[in-house]
Amino acid sequence: MSNQIALPTKRRRLPSTSSSSATATNTITVSADVASLFECPVCFGYILPPILQCQNGHLVCSNCRPKLTRCPKCRGPLGNIRNLAMEQIATTVMFPCKYSTSSCVVSLLHTEKEEHEVACEFQPYSCPCPGASCKWQGSLEEVAAHLIMSHKAITALQAKDINLPAAMDWVMVQSCFGHDFMLVLQKKEKFDGHQQFFAIVQLIGSRKQAENFAYRLELNGQRRRLTWEATPSSIRERVSSAIMNSDCLVFETSIAQLLGDNDNLSINVTIYMV
Repeated sequence: MSNQIALPTKRRRLPSTSSSSATATNTITVSADVASLFECPVCFGYILPPILQCQNGHLVCSNCRPKLTRCPKCRGPLGNIRNLAMEQIATTVMFPCKYSTSSCVVSLLHTEKEEHEVACEFQPYSCPCPGASCKWQGSLEEVAAHLIMSHKAITALQAKDINLPAAMDWVMVQSCFGHDFMLVLQKKEKFDGHQQFFAIVQLIGSRKQAENFAYRLELNGQRRRLTWEATPSSIRERVSSAIMNSDCLVFETSIAQLLGDNDNLSINVTIYMV
C-alpha cells in the first residue's frame, strides 16, 4: 500500500498412551499444584528465590517484603531467615507466566521467568504516542482507538511550518493489510544546537507480526529524492531508542527546506508485505 501523507505540526507532549507419557503428565500436574504453595499472601504473585521467612515459617515475596514491618499472617517479626527447603523445591517447579490471565500459556523455571515476561507478547500495551505523558495501558485491539480518541493531534493532514525552531511531533495512524501502522515524524535536537528530522513507521502489533512487513519513506522535491526502507518496529519498541540509534529516516533541516514546498513537507509512505 502506498500513500502520500503529511502530518500536522501541532505540538504535543505527547501471541496409545505409554507409561512414560503418563508419568510426564503427572509431573506437570504436581508442578502446578506445588506452584500454588509459592503464592504471596499480599500480592498473590509468586515467591521466588531467595526466599525469606518469618520466625514461624510464613513466606512473602521480595516485592512486598520491603513494604511490610510484620508478617502478614502471624504479625510476628519478619527477620532474615532463609527457607532453603522451599528454595530447593522452587528449582523444580514450572511457574506460569504472570500474563497467564491474558492468555499466555507458557510455564517456566523461576530462573527463566523474568526474562520471558519482559518480552511476553501478552503483556498489556502502553500508549505509543511519542512525547506524551500518557499512562494508558490496554489490549492490542484498543491501541489505535485510544490514539485517535485521546490524542486529537494524530491525523493524516499536512506538515506545515518546518522552519519552527522548537521540537515538534507529527503522528499519523494508517490502516492497511488488516493492521494499523503509526508514522512518526519528529523534529528535535539529538545533539546540542543541531536540529534534525527523524521519521519511522511502527506496527501497532507484536514484534513477530512486524516481521511480515516492510516500509519505504520517500521525500521528493526539486528533482531530488531521499529514501529510507526498513522493517517496521513494533510499538513495543520506543521511538526514542530508534532515534538514538539512527535506525530510521534521518535528515537535516537544510534537506527539509530543499525538498519542502513553501515550508510544507510531504512524505510518500509505502507499506508492503514480505
